[in-house]
Amino acid sequence: MVRNDDFFTPKWIDYYGRQLGHKNLYLVLDGLDQPLPAQHETINIIRKEHRPMGRLKGDMYRARLVSGIAKDLFQHYDIIIANDIDEFLVADPATGKNLAEYLSQPFKTSTRSALGLDVGQHADREKQIDPTRPFLQQRKYAHVSARYTKAVVATRPVIWGSGYHRVKGKNFFIDSNLFLFHFGMVDYELCKKKISDQELNKRGWSQHFNRRFGLFEIIRRKKPVHGDNFFAKARKRQTLCRPFFSLNKPGMLREKPVIEIPERFQDIV
Repeated sequence: MVRNDDFFTPKWIDYYGRQLGHKNLYLVLDGLDQPLPAQHETINIIRKEHRPMGRLKGDMYRARLVSGIAKDLFQHYDIIIANDIDEFLVADPATGKNLAEYLSQPFKTSTRSALGLDVGQHADREKQIDPTRPFLQQRKYAHVSARYTKAVVATRPVIWGSGYHRVKGKNFFIDSNLFLFHFGMVDYELCKKKISDQELNKRGWSQHFNRRFGLFEIIRRKKPVHGDNFFAKARKRQTLCRPFFSLNKPGMLREKPVIEIPERFQDIV
């Protein structure tokens, strides 16, 4: 689901189109005023009237809406992926399979979570992003964040909670070969422009933006470890150390670990 975006949408359509086939993509436009994106004729567009809401209420509305759309789509599909426009689900290239091939194997659980990697710009080492090139050729570091270890893959109808961070009434299972790359903070200048969006600030996004800007400092000051030396440990700790107030969500890693993204991912997104 997307509103007022012309940066991530082309990348989203291109990536998931290559991985899954354009005819299998469903983009929800939040507002009848929203222009159709490039390549719109190759995918499925669902247009909804915009409902001005605060951030939390809006997140809940979107989760319910997408859960309902997904339920209908299960009449035609075996697997549904639900995510935000700046999130990219990737099957580890080490498997030798693309995303569609990897997800075609039988799964016993109703959902699969991908390890969340919150990618940000290293201010001292990386230049402004070039949207025409793969992001991961230009960004080498990510914060391993439980906020983005989301149950985005469903094998049967489910009800997602706000932001797809959990599935109501269901446990989660972090797949050992799935990663969710979050690129919301991929570029400092882009984020500065977004934080000045008056519509979003009126809806209560300013506090969220201020918190998220901390990612740039985390990536700049933390000493990174190579991802392959930390991924298994992160999955285990996020599974075992859950928040007591929401046991069906993965636990945060207190040291805010930063990893260096393995080179095998650099040409994928």
